[in-house]
Amino acid sequence: MAQRTSEAESQSDAVQRVREARSFAVQLPVLGRVPLPRPEQLAFFAAIGLLAAVEIIEWPVALTIAAGHILITDQHNRAVQEIGEALEGA
Repeated sequence: MAQRTSEAESQSDAVQRVREARSFAVQLPVLGRVPLPRPEQLAFFAAIGLLAAVEIIEWPVALTIAAGHILITDQHNRAVQEIGEALEGA
């Protein structure tokens, strides 16, 4: 039983390290640590901003697309986290 507990702890430590490695943050003087989206998400937001800047799409449409992308990504991350936690419990 003790070995099973140590395996679960090492797995949760590994999962935490992977989560930290996939996140980026910038240390700002007044705000402190500010998390940034992953590079592929930054590229998506830059493309949406560029489309809005050259008036191919309207700003409200660009903001709606960006907000939807953020919500979908957050939902996906939560679902993956719940699956991982369920597998850890098994």
